[in-house]
Amino acid sequence: MIVEGFDLDKEIPAWSLGVDEKSIAQEFVFVNFKQAFEFMTLCAQYAEEIDHHPDWSNSWNKVKVHLTTHSARTLTKLDIQLAKAMDAFASQVKRS
Repeated sequence: MIVEGFDLDKEIPAWSLGVDEKSIAQEFVFVNFKQAFEFMTLCAQYAEEIDHHPDWSNSWNKVKVHLTTHSARTLTKLDIQLAKAMDAFASQVKRS
């Protein structure tokens, strides 16, 4: 699926497109709560930098994330940018 000039299947293959095609989602699973929290901290710092914030929830070692640009009421390049960063943060945390 092409959104904002991005091929979602190639750019962020682990993310699922919402039924409304206006959001993307992924569940990140870590070894323990500490890793999940470290991931969320990295994401929160980056989200503040780019002024784009996820809708998410955490339960022990899992972090469920939904991204959309609320002001545009659809997906934008900011969602793709944040999704890519979150994928990178998850890999970084899992390697540590």
